[in-house]
This record gives sequence, structure tokens and C-alpha cells, in this order.
Amino acid sequence: MSSSVPSEGRRGTVSETETVRPSRFDETGRRRAATSSRWAARRLNLPTPLWGSNGVAFGPDGRLYAAQFLAGQISAVDPTTGDVEVVVPMDGPIQSPDDLAFGPDGSMYIADLVPGRVWRRSPQGAYTLVSDQVKVPNGITCVGDRLFVNEMKMNGRLMELFPDGRDPVVLTEGLALGNAMQVGPDGWLYYPHMMTNQVWRIPVDGGVPEVVAEEVHEPVAVRFDRGGTMLVLSRGVAGIVTRIDLHGTGSRSVVTSGVVGLDNAAFDAENRMFVSSFAEGGVTEMYPDGRTREIVPGGFDGPYGVTIDLGGTVYAADHYRLASPENSGEDEDEGEGEPGHGPDGAQPGGVTTHDLLIFCHGITADNGLLHLTSQYGNVQTYDPERRTTRVRATGLDQPLGIAVGTDGTLIIAEAGAGRVLAIDETDTISVLAEGLEHPVDVALDAEQRCYVSDDRLGAVLRIDDGGTVAVAEQLGAPQGLAVLGAELFTVETEHRRLRAVSLTTGETRIDAEDLAVGPPPGVTQRTEPALFTHGMPGSPRLFAGLAAAPDGSLLLSANGEGTVVRLSPSAGDR
Repeated sequence: MSSSVPSEGRRGTVSETETVRPSRFDETGRRRAATSSRWAARRLNLPTPLWGSNGVAFGPDGRLYAAQFLAGQISAVDPTTGDVEVVVPMDGPIQSPDDLAFGPDGSMYIADLVPGRVWRRSPQGAYTLVSDQVKVPNGITCVGDRLFVNEMKMNGRLMELFPDGRDPVVLTEGLALGNAMQVGPDGWLYYPHMMTNQVWRIPVDGGVPEVVAEEVHEPVAVRFDRGGTMLVLSRGVAGIVTRIDLHGTGSRSVVTSGVVGLDNAAFDAENRMFVSSFAEGGVTEMYPDGRTREIVPGGFDGPYGVTIDLGGTVYAADHYRLASPENSGEDEDEGEGEPGHGPDGAQPGGVTTHDLLIFCHGITADNGLLHLTSQYGNVQTYDPERRTTRVRATGLDQPLGIAVGTDGTLIIAEAGAGRVLAIDETDTISVLAEGLEHPVDVALDAEQRCYVSDDRLGAVLRIDDGGTVAVAEQLGAPQGLAVLGAELFTVETEHRRLRAVSLTTGETRIDAEDLAVGPPPGVTQRTEPALFTHGMPGSPRLFAGLAAAPDGSLLLSANGEGTVVRLSPSAGDR
């Protein structure tokens, strides 16, 4: 049997004292989860306006346009107010924009990375395909009315493209992962080799490329300010920017900004520098000395999986990094205060990056360690104190949810292969169940019985002696899975609700609705980019993780708005 959330138990209105700002999921900023009287919900961090931020460029209207690779959309940012407007929606023809540039007529040119396409968006908003002959297109720039793009792959190419349909011209090959590039004051194109820590240049009409800077820290973008000084952005955790006076003394200076995972930069007419972050999202003004001013707040790109350790620290696997919501400590009476607050009225905060763990999605805590999966095939164990990693498995087919048994055995939902796996302490892999449609998460009860959610089958199953038994069926794309006592909880991403299942009677009920998971309301079905492209990682699948905390609360990855939500039992249900 099932039941809906009783109307008298709904908490659908945000407190007037809570900070309200538009998010990527709700432009009013007031959308809240509606919970039954059993639970009180509060965000542990504020929602975010962008789904990460990648390529940025100023448009003819003076706004800064930010590509959002993970969402497949582009937004325009007012650099004065921080207001954000979606210009290229995620359900349009663009699947995975990573960089963009504007031509002299106001046309926007977009590098659509995963499908290998370059698009033109006219000032009137019409889309035309410029080329589908570029593999993993990333860095893109206009030099007058000419268009250039490079490939983010080993042995990548740098090419000139022609919007009138002529065949591309290859200027050079052998790039070790190209990325954001720009023409310098000398008329040459400058671009990074991300894997060799070099900056190269080549004449726009072709010729012999040459190295202009070596031993540059993890270069991801080459930019020139209005005075012609070259700046190279680092993709690392420290937010390093290297300033090189190529056409003067050749001197170098380095500043550390603290912006984790810098991706790109653009200069306005006053030579102010604005940067993006693939890891944290948001848009930041950066001063020459490394000081920063937030224009659009960052946050989670996802989050994907979520967990909590015995000390009460909440960790989220956020695709590019391991991170925590800043307000992740446990409150004994948090359900007694205003909706979204603890009893002291404290508001949700930001997000702290622990480390750049590239491509992490499933996560579970275990005696001071964190076990993580990557949809690109790996399982690893990370020690957050020592910041060391032990690889447990490679070459799997889209591993997602992960749990750990009392004996240390890792249980993995291998979504692409339709299997549930076990990895023991010696890293030996065994198959617990196979033949599933698309298993996405796993959980263990007190007796160490294993449960698995299958979002395509629409069911939660229990694994018994290599077979499966249905625990709950006819669900709406269940993903995140957690067990609390004699109850199992799952996130139905299709219906944006939390369902509870009794493990003794089989009865079910709906404990929360209007969860901010998945694409925003009103977005029609979008074309899903491939998981891999030309041997490089493509676009990951959304995963709304769920975890049980030691205090009896639940932690939810509200990936639609970029928050972690804590669902705490009300006083009568503790």
C-alpha cells in the first residue's frame, strides 16, 4: 500500500528569514521539498545558479556568457549584479558546451565537446552546424571573422573552420590535450598542452608551431589582457595564475587565488578579469594580486553520491572533486527551528573542496576511509587524512552506487553491465547478481542483506543467493538507496519524491515530494551525450544519492539545485 504526503505535514514555504536567491532549478529561489510530519528538511548549503562553469566570453551586450558542460546549457551573467539568464537551454540542440566565442557580427560559436560538433548561434537565436569533423572540440576563438578550434585529446588538432561550409583546414597536430586559446598581440594563436605543462603558439595562417613557455603549472587556458600580457590559468586546487610578459622582459609572476579548478577567463573593456571554475562553478572577478570577488556563487556541480563519517562530516562525490557542504555538522534539535535552519537560525553555507578527485560519483564512508566509484570504470579507496588513493578496480562498466559490509567488502552497482559486484580486501571481484537492467545504487541492512535500485526496471530488489526478489515495484526511476532500521528509503527521480519501504511488511509510503533532483521543471527530454568520446571521458549520468546518518537522519543529493539536504526525524519519530 502507498500513501501521499499529508497536506498538514507539508513544509513547502521557505522561511522569510532564509537567504533566497535564484537557483539553476528554480528561478524564484523559493522551491522547497514538501515532507511528511515524520521529517524536517534543511539544506546544508545554498542552491547554485550554474551547473558548473567552463568557457566564458563577453557578448556584444556586455554580459559574460558561461558554458556549462555538465548541463548542456549556456547562461548570460550580468557582471555588475550577478543576475543569471539561461540563453542556450539544456533541451536544445547543444549537448555539452565547453567553450564559446563571439564573432564580430555578434554570432556565438560553441564547442560541443562530446558529440564533436561546432555550432553557430546567430544574434537572432538560430542554430546552424558549422562542423561535425572535430573530435572532442574544446578551445575555440575568433580572430576577426575567422574561427579556430582545437581538440582536447592526445594527438589533437588545431583547425580553422568555415561557417560557409568549406572543409576545415588543419594548422597543426600533436596537441597533448588542447584547451582555451587566444590570439596574441603578435597575431599568433597561443594554446596550452595540458598534459606537458607547456604553452605553444602558431601563426593563424599556419606554419611551424613553437613552444613559448614550459613548466607552467597545470595549464588549462591561455588568455591575454587588454595590455597584451599573457596569463595562463591552472586547473589545480590552488587556483594558480601565471603571468608572463612574453613581448617585454619575459618575466614571470605567479599568484594563487584559491579558486579551485580554474577553467577559463575573460577581460571586460576595463581590463577586469573574470574567471570560471569547472570544479566549483560560479563566476569570480580576480584582481592582479590574486584577490577575488564573487560575482556568481559557486557550489556543487552535482552532487552525485553522498555519505557521512562517524565524526559527522558529510562528503559528496561531485564529479570533479571530493567536497563537503560547509554546514554539515549534526544538530540535535535541528527540526525545531525554521524550515531550512537549525535551532539557532543558522543558514545554509557554501561548499568546501577537500581534493580534486576527478570523475567521482558513488561514495561511502568506512572507518576514516572513503570508497568511491567513477562512471568511467574505476573503484578506489581514498584516505582524506593522508590524501592517498588505492585503486580497487578498473575497467568496469559504469559503476555507480557503493556500500561497504561489516567485513570491509565493497558492494558495487555496475550499471552498464547490469550487475552487482563484490570487491574483497584483496581486491578480488566476484559477481553477486547479474541480468539486471540498470542497477544504480546498493544498500545493506543490519543482517548484511543487499538491496539494489534499478531505475530502468522501476524497482528495488533484494539479492538472494545470486538471484533477485522484488521488494518494491512500479517505482519512478529509483536511484539513491539507504536503510534505516527496518525501513528502506529510495529516491524516485522521475517523480521527485522519497519513498519508504517496510522491510518486514512490504508496505510503502511517500515521505517527501518536490525534491530538487534531475533537470529543472519544464525541461523537455534532452539528448543525453555519450559517456565516452574518442577515448576521452564524456558526459556522466545524473545520480541522486541517498545516505543514512548515525543519528537517524537521511542525506539527499539534490542534484537539480546543487545542494545536500538533511532529512531529520521529527521529535516524535526519533
